[in-house]
Amino acid sequence: MNILLTAAGSLGDIAPYTGLGARLRTAGHDVTVATHDTYAPLIRAAGLTFRPLPADPRATDPADAATPTTRRALLRRAAAFIEQLGDGMADAATPDTELLLLSTTTAPLGWHLAEALDIPSVGAYLQPTAPTRAFAPVVGGGRSLGGWGNRATGHLSLRVVDRLHADAVRALRTRLDLPPATPRATRRRAEAANWPVLHGFSELLVPRPADWRPGLTLTGHWWPHLAPDAQLPAELDDFLTSGPPPIAIGFGSMSTTDAERLSTLAVRALRRAGTRGILLAGNANLTAPSPSDDILTLSTPVPHALLFPRLAAAVHHCGAGTAAAALRAGIPSVPVPFTGDQPFWAARLASLGAATPALPFTTLTEKLPLDDAVTRLATALTQATTPALRTRAQSAAHHLTTEDGPTTALHTLTHHLAP
Repeated sequence: MNILLTAAGSLGDIAPYTGLGARLRTAGHDVTVATHDTYAPLIRAAGLTFRPLPADPRATDPADAATPTTRRALLRRAAAFIEQLGDGMADAATPDTELLLLSTTTAPLGWHLAEALDIPSVGAYLQPTAPTRAFAPVVGGGRSLGGWGNRATGHLSLRVVDRLHADAVRALRTRLDLPPATPRATRRRAEAANWPVLHGFSELLVPRPADWRPGLTLTGHWWPHLAPDAQLPAELDDFLTSGPPPIAIGFGSMSTTDAERLSTLAVRALRRAGTRGILLAGNANLTAPSPSDDILTLSTPVPHALLFPRLAAAVHHCGAGTAAAALRAGIPSVPVPFTGDQPFWAARLASLGAATPALPFTTLTEKLPLDDAVTRLATALTQATTPALRTRAQSAAHHLTTEDGPTTALHTLTHHLAP
């Protein structure tokens, strides 16, 4: 079967699909991943075909280089991003496409493409989006509002997504020569038909809610494809073997307007906690002010699967992929969520006892003086290295070894598509 998997966003929104796609390929399917040009090498390294999608979200608004941390800024950037994505989705599909796998971001556009091509589509989500009494929407800050409140705000969040897609859907349906239909009507039609959605995360982190409709399946995590001969850079390996396991601090694709303060905060907190550290530069441009024996700055991204098992703990933004990688490695997390679904995953890790309470990014960088922020982060680092947190993190890691997310997804997909 010729499968087109569409995904958009940052690295954490794309990398898990390389693991899923590679498993589908070994089962005999031809898998093409449509995403941003930046990730072409990542897709091809997994043995998958690449097709480009426009609208890299990191470059949608050059005047707003920092990661949005307010709801209004996030929605503004999302709307601009979606406007560019619609045409790219249509261009990515070819006449021989037999199945669309749609990420959380691309599904509201992909439904219309599947209708025009008259082919089946299946969701391949990295976040739960269906309203439920069990928890609040993932973009709602991670705090439960009670059963009724959780479900009500879940429906409200879907209507916000509908409104964000209104203009893009109108233009896409015109291009595809489809009759007018609103995003809300299309979504509700999919829900009524129990449109199948595979969720690439573990029930350990998000137990399947009892009030979810049929067709929503939790498969386990889809780990990014890792080449068998992949190795850490020699400099990093030397540092790791030269002393006790360090704590890594990095925020992935998240950016900031004050890299100097954030770097100073990280270095001072590591030293106050008395631990070695690795600064993962990322988009936040973290760097130690001067070379030292106890702190290494790493400018080049490395696979979490190779680095995290050799750490004492990790300080991170708690994106879905990074949170899962820390849990898989059996190391405690210090979540510093910026925006979006990150507070949700931070709360899930903490509920397992595998993370300290979250330290929101704005608290460390805007609401507290630097000295107070250093104290808060250093205290969290000390807490993260306690035996209790590591024991619970290792217990969670053991559970994850019992799951095979890509294979479960393959079997579920085969069941859904059976005649």
